[in-house]
Amino acid sequence: MSFYTYILASGRNGTLYVGMTDDLEVRVMQHRSRLQGGFTAKYDVHILVWYQTHDSRDAAFARERAITKWRRVWKLEMIEHVNPTWADLLPAFVAARDAPYVPPPLPPHLRPS
Repeated sequence: MSFYTYILASGRNGTLYVGMTDDLEVRVMQHRSRLQGGFTAKYDVHILVWYQTHDSRDAAFARERAITKWRRVWKLEMIEHVNPTWADLLPAFVAARDAPYVPPPLPPHLRPS
């Protein structure tokens, strides 16, 4: 089983939301449906702009907590490093479910400790 840390955006350089889940497709669709209300519904944050796969729930949660504490500029830099056009990554994720997305290496100052 895989676990994911992800970032949703309202648009390029827009409002960001960092989360973690064990089912990325379902979780993003929950955000998009706005049925649960909350931050992403209020600010129309629904575009999957970055994600990372982890082997354990603890690793995904730790990464989420770390990214949440980052400066906004670091988050933007990380997104643009792997997704310079701010494309919605969900269609590619769904299409490549059997071949997980492997982002290019991050610059040293953005790598997990």
